[in-house]
Amino acid sequence: MTAATLFTPNIPPKFDEMSDHMSDESGFNRYSVEADAEEGSNEDIVDEQSTDSQSPTESAAFRKLQKKLRRQVSWAIRDFNMIEDGDVVMVCVSGGKDSYTLLDILLLLKRIAPIHFDIVAVNLDQKQPGYPEDILPAYLNEQGIAHYILEKDTYSIVKSVVPEGKTYCSACSRLRRGSLYGFAKQIGATKIALGHHRDDMLATFFLNLFHGGALKSMPPKLLSDDKQNLLIRPLAYVEEKDIIEYAKLKEFPIIPCNLCGSQTNLQRAIINDMLREWDDAHPQRLASIFKAMQNVAPSQLADRELFDFETLSLDRDNDERLFEGDNIQSGQTDSLAEIGLPVSPKTQTFNPKFASDKPYATESDNAVTSRTTPQKIPTINPFI
Repeated sequence: MTAATLFTPNIPPKFDEMSDHMSDESGFNRYSVEADAEEGSNEDIVDEQSTDSQSPTESAAFRKLQKKLRRQVSWAIRDFNMIEDGDVVMVCVSGGKDSYTLLDILLLLKRIAPIHFDIVAVNLDQKQPGYPEDILPAYLNEQGIAHYILEKDTYSIVKSVVPEGKTYCSACSRLRRGSLYGFAKQIGATKIALGHHRDDMLATFFLNLFHGGALKSMPPKLLSDDKQNLLIRPLAYVEEKDIIEYAKLKEFPIIPCNLCGSQTNLQRAIINDMLREWDDAHPQRLASIFKAMQNVAPSQLADRELFDFETLSLDRDNDERLFEGDNIQSGQTDSLAEIGLPVSPKTQTFNPKFASDKPYATESDNAVTSRTTPQKIPTINPFI
């Protein structure tokens, strides 16, 4: 049994004062760079004037972090064309730090973007025992955000189909995704926004690499298998540690997941620990790995479906590459002659980049060079 309730509070949404003076023409392609530079020059002054009674969201550190997240989200939207004019974006809000941050930043961008798009929050109440179902609606009502509460008892289904001792994540994810896909189409949402961030994408990459035998991850933008829904991940460029800090400063009412989060020895948790250790020891390693995911060379891998190895053929010209050295021995002379291969390939005794216009040096060239090159007078050490 599935039920959905729509809430449309009349309370205007709350935004930080910093967004009020952003230009309406500063869209996903151009916005925030000039404004951030202007605002950054005043941060030190504001910080000096701050007092102990100042709330966390009024501090210079918070404003700096919020601008960083805003830039990264806008870059992801721009790079992958995630949101277009007239879109209805269904933001899936679970009550965790990631979805809260996603919703907060998208609402901020909606206000300053040059295009028009609508945002509706959707929460799936999976009927887990002890789930505090009043926390999230109270927060969304307080913020004045139109939202749906979708009720479906996927908890009982997961518990019944997953054997004891196995992890619930896979089954739970499939059921939740199926419910949200169908509901997005029902309400006319053109995009489904999920709160997966950069570290989630890296962890999924290594999960598939270590345990799935595949080089794949979570793409920033995905068309569902039935081609009925477009998924977007606007936090694709955002690091988890920044989200943790942002959620802490914003004091989001976090709702923990007691279904699968309470299970121990989850492979994803093990990989997350590995990534955190890497990040502590080598701060640029995760950024380099994520860059590699955006810079794939199919011909340098071994996927025959991705690259046509079978039809590779030579496309030589008449230019010759000369070998260096005088004693090149490729095999027995008679054997080479029998199959028509040269017994004495041309060789060069110097680096060709220092040559003038000749393919290789000759003895006469070396003699002329030795006569024209001035001789350097040797220096004698008097102490020897």
